Amino acid sequence: MTEITHRTIATNGINLHIAEAGTGPLVLLVHGWPESWYSWRHQLPALAEAGFHAVAPDVRGYGDSDRPDAIAAYSMQDMVADYVGILDALGEEKAVIVGHDWGAPMAWTSAVLHPERYRAVVGMSVPFTPRSPAPPLQILRQRFAETFFYIVYFQEPGVAEKELEADPRRSLRLILYAISGDGRGMSGFAGKPKESGLLDGMTEPAVRPPWLTEADIDYYANEFGRSGFRGGINRYRNMDRDWEELPQLEGARVRQPALFIYGSKDGVVASNPASIETMRQQCDDLRNVIVLPGAGHWTQQERPTETNAALIAFLKGL
Repeated sequence: MTEITHRTIATNGINLHIAEAGTGPLVLLVHGWPESWYSWRHQLPALAEAGFHAVAPDVRGYGDSDRPDAIAAYSMQDMVADYVGILDALGEEKAVIVGHDWGAPMAWTSAVLHPERYRAVVGMSVPFTPRSPAPPLQILRQRFAETFFYIVYFQEPGVAEKELEADPRRSLRLILYAISGDGRGMSGFAGKPKESGLLDGMTEPAVRPPWLTEADIDYYANEFGRSGFRGGINRYRNMDRDWEELPQLEGARVRQPALFIYGSKDGVVASNPASIETMRQQCDDLRNVIVLPGAGHWTQQERPTETNAALIAFLKGL
């Protein structure tokens, strides 16, 4: 198997740790919450063996990358600038950007704002959506005024961090299982009593799912044990700031060739199935929408073989 190597690069005024494999056209893999470069562990060697230079950073706030203190340092503008800076640091004019979970909006936004740098885009789990008619947190606070919703819960600095950092291994085990294809969907993330914590009501798996090994859980637990959860959660605390800072996303379209992959049991899409058709209408060249039967939210980890095949076919078709 192709070796995955690691280094730290300077970009956009911070240092980011990247994992990489292979040579050839650049494919930038952007992870979501609560993950790290490690969520792409199955894709890095597969893409390298298919003739690509695959690069997966620890997003700012995670792992061995810098963790700025200010909440505003986790705005979409800064995130997008980080990834353009990776291209610059690697001496690459263009790349294909791939994103999962929060990485998907980052990838879509990167493609819209920097079409000259990204020749294609892949979203996983979170489809491309138009700019909301009002600040998103304002909408969410109204919608979930009487019940728990995780994004609203994340807004008060320190609250979610205290809960999740009390036992990072348990927190990650519960979260990764809960919204996988083996778990109970988004039930732990929404609809509970308003005073709940995120982990309240989440259950331990009776049998650990085969895609998530004890070594995988150990890796994530060690990473978040060192970094804490604050950096990743700060991304959620910038949603209204993003809305204010990026008015140019109003009416934006994805012009590049695009691919979308999601699991049939992913609560993100299941909670808003119309989002797929909305995405189709906003993309000029959406080449495929691939549904992975039985998979939940952790697309590339739960179904690595199918995800790799879809990615490589898309990339080679460009």
